[in-house]
Amino acid sequence: MSGPSTVTAAVLVIGDEILSGRTKDRNIGYIAEYLGKIGVDVREARVVPDVEEEIVAALDALRSRYDYVVTTGGIGPTHDDITADAVARAFGAPIAEDPRIIAMMAERYGPADFTPARRRMARIPSGAELVDNPISTAPGFRIGNVFVLAGVPQVMQAMLDCAVKSMKTGSTMAVETIESGQVPEGRYGDALGAIAKALPTVSIGSYPSFKDGKFNNQIVVRGKDPEAVEAARQAVEAMLAAMRTDGKPL
Repeated sequence: MSGPSTVTAAVLVIGDEILSGRTKDRNIGYIAEYLGKIGVDVREARVVPDVEEEIVAALDALRSRYDYVVTTGGIGPTHDDITADAVARAFGAPIAEDPRIIAMMAERYGPADFTPARRRMARIPSGAELVDNPISTAPGFRIGNVFVLAGVPQVMQAMLDCAVKSMKTGSTMAVETIESGQVPEGRYGDALGAIAKALPTVSIGSYPSFKDGKFNNQIVVRGKDPEAVEAARQAVEAMLAAMRTDGKPL
């Protein structure tokens, strides 16, 4: 389903607190939905601990495979915030305090509150571009095709608004959702597969749920060709309608 109008991305979530379950990730879904709306397809997401070797390995794998990598987490003021160091290592770039960030943070905190811990947030790889942080001043950064953003969802979201301004975008995804009613996956699985095979430019997924004591399924059709998506929607609806009236038990 790739083509000249397809732009791809991966999300790399960094932090022991995510893997331990102490903090629930709220960033992957937000980034995927946000980027999808502007024509950047998130194809992969990973979560890695606060271990430099693990971060570097994930970055090296993802940045060579996708147009963009968006990282979240690990750019705060404490000793375990090592994302900037790991990114610098992945790119073979030196890392140092950036005078632009020092000036921003000195203005925000003043001499008394501009602690050594806070100064850590001014360290970025040489040659990186800043990504504005309208919420708490200390910016993220971009180097190559990697965008390094905060882990706190509110701050990350504000940074992402700024980051996407420099992303190239592809055609946006058309999405149609069809309720199966009480027709179970076991009844329509083969027929749905046949529709998917007949319309290879469209992605078709079936998503069961359990609500109010009953199973229900949603069939979601996605694609970058609106006409193909519409054709798939009509085919799925016709298939379900036939199964509801064919006299066979649901």
